[in-house]
Amino acid sequence: MDAHRSTYKETKLRNAEIVMAPERLGAMHQNRISFVRSLIRKMAHQQWQVTKHEWQLCTRGFGHVIYKLATPEHVYHLVVFCDEIADHERNDRVIAEKWDVTFALVKGDVDVNLLERLRANVPLQEAGRNPNNVLVLARANKSVRVFEHLVSALAKGQQPDPKELADVGYILRTTAVYGNGKFGIADFKLLEDNPDFNQSFSAQMCAVYMLREFSLDWVHFLAEQQGGEQAISLHRGLQRYLGVGNATGLGMAPYLINHPCIVDQWMTSREKAIGQVLAMPCDLQYYDGLQGLINKAICHLTQVITINEHQDLLNDKALAELKTLNENLWLMMTQHSNWSSLIEQTTTMSLEAQEILTSCLIELYPELVDEFENQMNTEEALSIPGGKTIQDLLNVLEENYRWAIDADYSLAENNYWFWYRSQDKEEPRLGVRGQEQGEERELPLDIGRQVNRLYHAISACPAITSLAEFLLQSPQYRAITRRVWTLGHREMGDIQMNVLREDALPMHLLRCKLAIFGATKFDPRSDRWVRVTFFQGAPLLDEINDDNYMDTWIFPLMPNQDEVDRSENQPIAGGQPL
Repeated sequence: MDAHRSTYKETKLRNAEIVMAPERLGAMHQNRISFVRSLIRKMAHQQWQVTKHEWQLCTRGFGHVIYKLATPEHVYHLVVFCDEIADHERNDRVIAEKWDVTFALVKGDVDVNLLERLRANVPLQEAGRNPNNVLVLARANKSVRVFEHLVSALAKGQQPDPKELADVGYILRTTAVYGNGKFGIADFKLLEDNPDFNQSFSAQMCAVYMLREFSLDWVHFLAEQQGGEQAISLHRGLQRYLGVGNATGLGMAPYLINHPCIVDQWMTSREKAIGQVLAMPCDLQYYDGLQGLINKAICHLTQVITINEHQDLLNDKALAELKTLNENLWLMMTQHSNWSSLIEQTTTMSLEAQEILTSCLIELYPELVDEFENQMNTEEALSIPGGKTIQDLLNVLEENYRWAIDADYSLAENNYWFWYRSQDKEEPRLGVRGQEQGEERELPLDIGRQVNRLYHAISACPAITSLAEFLLQSPQYRAITRRVWTLGHREMGDIQMNVLREDALPMHLLRCKLAIFGATKFDPRSDRWVRVTFFQGAPLLDEINDDNYMDTWIFPLMPNQDEVDRSENQPIAGGQPL
């Protein structure tokens, strides 16, 4: 189809009460318009070129490396610093001060002076200060077990044990990827007119994708240093299987609350894509494709290793439900006129299984779905038009914010937590109200409570009262009123979650954002931080123009041992990998 011609037809969207419920957000999976998928398609379509520009590592693997990225519009460089650190200094928490790898994505050329400035600041991360041609600032740690296993095996001329890799799924794990103007780097605004990175978080995703290539080059380099001519390249399927890990904590959650218009746009675009697909008939020509994707999801879940008992139970339940679904899929498809009615029959399945099925269905219709990848940006202004009354606002609240106005905030359980910012790293934290310090510095993330207070305040006013007059007399409600009016007139609106409630799970917010990014293998380490993998199964840099790999990496699978054993081992090209 013509990539510039819209095929969108107005379709009925699912109700916001369903879509924006925290439990469903916390069950989301990667799909075709997740940011990592969109980025790879763009790189392929526009034929972006990545080359090794400098490789200045010592024989032990420490030093710096620079990769050059050339797009049709600009040139960028990924500058990577590899430092030797002690095992006890390798920490995923934000309090860490040293990392195995620190890196920066820079717009333009990197001369000697800039390189020295980056060398002095990038390894310091938050403690450093960088120029604003740095688009992304980030750091990563090794999975020591995988890293050492890979180097050791390849140096001996052997392929590693796939099961050793499957337990982790990555060589490097990022612990922060900044792209928001902090520490002197470029602000989001500077990318709005940049044709390469004007989509949400695309610069960060690109930096992580290039880091994945570096992680593979790094282990190959060290294997050759140790094994010489005996060293071999990692099996291509295993290379593809290894992504970049990520450890994400509470710091990500406030973004979804503080940028409600963006979140609404992400979810609305996704829902429009889903709506297009659900309106299509259950054509039996899609049976094999859908069954194959569900089977792939089943295998993927069996390979997901998590220490979290609750997530393990969710995965097991989804596995059983998906197996039953596939057994009955042909009959179900013959009984329903379109996918929407089939989906209605599956609402008894767990949310995890429902969301997997949705991602599978989206995968079948690229011609209907892919155009929505360019509809993820939006204006963030919150405003109220003139001439509105109290009754107008009441109508919006009662139609869109029942989840907030029906809650009883006099109950301790609805005010259990407070959010604050830590003094040392300026990162969001959770405290128990009345028991822990910091309550006086509470962050205004309590949207449900603010809406509730607004509702009770305006309910005491005559319905014909001018809204402007009310806000003039009660200015403390201006911000929440602007939010309610703006979000109340958008398709999906606010996330319907009271983040102060005792049983609230910040993990739902983290999972939602990470799924939109395109993460896989969700492994909650507690209810406040999670490990995931990016670009697992994604085509390698020299494969992004190969249709065999471009759209086959949803629910990535580990190559089996037989496949690895049957392949012919390739020697590592001699000399520095330039």
